[in-house]
Amino acid sequence: MSTRFEVLARDGAARRGRLTTAHGVVDTPVFMPLATTGTVKAMTPEGVAATGARIVLGNTYHLMLRPGAERVERLGGLHRMMGWDRPILTDSGGFQVMSLASLRKISEDGVEFRSHLDGSRHLLTPERSVEIQRLLGADITMAFDECAPFPAERPAIEASIERTLRWAERSRAAFRPRPGHGIFGIVQGGVHPDLRQRSVARLVEIGFDGYAIGGLAIGEGQDTTFAMVEATAPALPEDRPRYLMGVGKPADLVGAVRRGVDMFDCVLPTRSGRTAQAFTREGTLNLRNARHADDPAPLDPECRCPACAGFSRAYLHHLTKSGEILASMLLTAHNLTYYADLMLALRFYNLRKQYGSNPSISAELDRIFTNIVSGKLSLANLQLTGIESTNAVIYNEKKLKSANIVQNPTEQRSFDVY
Repeated sequence: MSTRFEVLARDGAARRGRLTTAHGVVDTPVFMPLATTGTVKAMTPEGVAATGARIVLGNTYHLMLRPGAERVERLGGLHRMMGWDRPILTDSGGFQVMSLASLRKISEDGVEFRSHLDGSRHLLTPERSVEIQRLLGADITMAFDECAPFPAERPAIEASIERTLRWAERSRAAFRPRPGHGIFGIVQGGVHPDLRQRSVARLVEIGFDGYAIGGLAIGEGQDTTFAMVEATAPALPEDRPRYLMGVGKPADLVGAVRRGVDMFDCVLPTRSGRTAQAFTREGTLNLRNARHADDPAPLDPECRCPACAGFSRAYLHHLTKSGEILASMLLTAHNLTYYADLMLALRFYNLRKQYGSNPSISAELDRIFTNIVSGKLSLANLQLTGIESTNAVIYNEKKLKSANIVQNPTEQRSFDVY
């Protein structure tokens, strides 16, 4: 059996779901930190898990070049090599078809890349991409695609999606089914709704375990991104996860969840952490700014991350101005925690909508969610079967049990933050 996905609740187009893979369960909506080369930059695997992340993303192109897929397999697979025992999704290398345009040549067979590391040449075909992802041990394999640039003329986009669809068929045929492993197809079509709907129809005919919405967040603007999601998501199968690739800022995530997206990845929280940017409930802070030099307050008094629990804005400002590695470590941990807590809040909101008609728990759920989104509730010990908070937000566990909310361990993990 491949990966399994269940939609547990809906609120309009938004969904709360559960994706089961060979390396564990992932509750959705979910954000996936980037582990492009087999590591989330400036983080240990234990630190990544402590943020609340339950799935990370590796990259086929980069791991193909270094250390090499066959070497990773000999060393026991990517999970063992990087010390991560939870699910991994691997990008197919299709994004590099766009981002490394000066170093590649496209043909019907695939893409020939000239390595950005040493100039060596590598042919990445749909079959080879899928093989590399199998050697890495990815729980979720992505079909090889061509991500067209923005802007691009419609004829070029049409040619690109037709090639991507042919490559999707080859990727699906090359994929070896294994228990708990799946392959996702990627919808392309630029900023043309009809082309995206054409892409969806063909991909659904081929049949995948999940579907990604690709080719967005590359300069077209948020309004256009949302318009393309609205043109795409409703046509995708209800019983398959939907993944918006490369997105995004917190407002982008919330807007996409409202439009039916389940999964996200983006370089933003980790890259921002390495460039002194911190996401907080007050907005984005630049820790290089002199106004933080004498500030004894934490980044966010309600955040549970190491940066907020143990250090002041003044100290973080000092670390960034001094170029200390610890600044990147602490701010990356903070940003990933912020993103994980945002996803938790969205899942919890859907839970509130699901059970809000039950008078025995609706008031409690409403109060808890209000405190989550306002920052008054510490999420460090939030669990479905009971909440203990330093803010004295009281949750009546008996009400949960009397309302027959599922009490099995898997359901409890849905709302653990750890």
